[in-house]
Amino acid sequence: MNSHPTPATDSPFRSQTGARDQAPQFVLPLVVRIEKSAPPARTDALETAARAVLVILSDERSAGEGEWARVMRDWQDARIRKVVRRARGAEWRRAEGLPGITVTGKSAEVRVFPPVPLDGWPKELAKLQVSGTDLDDPEPPVDADPSAPVLWLNPELDMSAGKAMAQTGHAAQLAWWELSDEERAAWRDAGFPLSVRGAEPRRWRELTTGGLPVVRDAGFTEIAPGSCTVVADHPALR
Repeated sequence: MNSHPTPATDSPFRSQTGARDQAPQFVLPLVVRIEKSAPPARTDALETAARAVLVILSDERSAGEGEWARVMRDWQDARIRKVVRRARGAEWRRAEGLPGITVTGKSAEVRVFPPVPLDGWPKELAKLQVSGTDLDDPEPPVDADPSAPVLWLNPELDMSAGKAMAQTGHAAQLAWWELSDEERAAWRDAGFPLSVRGAEPRRWRELTTGGLPVVRDAGFTEIAPGSCTVVADHPALR
């Protein structure tokens, strides 16, 4: 698994074609549970998805000779693709039957699975819908805790919840790559505390030019290639 920052010239998120495109392509599936009667709050779903990515990156099965280690390495050597699908009822129960990890937030449940080939999704996941992940916050989120990591969303972009979940997952992963082993262990042992918030427009430029990890989307869906979507503001990286 990558243990150091990825050079900007070989970013897994850059829109230009590069060496990563020559490698076999994989995708990290994330499934969010959206029951008709009790959909999760949008911000909680975004935060839970980001934590789910960190949980699988730090899982012992993803390291060394673990059962997921090879595919996790292959996925990170190519484009870092994540796709969020939704499930409810029997669909969710079938998804839970596949190898993976369910991460629970205040109202959200997200199950993350080891990467699969881009065109080789398990049938239980391939049937799930990508659309329909539009979620709302019943109440405005409270101010983020500045002593914990904050994933700042671009205030100028209008992303579906599913797209934003994938982008916050990317940001969490970029922060993880840049941390030392000790910093990673401390974050993991604390339960991966983090917040997802929309940045103030006047502060967005400062965030994107301050040396923090920035997700620049490859432009496969919803937004233009090269768009800056999320900044990972981890205290250890300030």
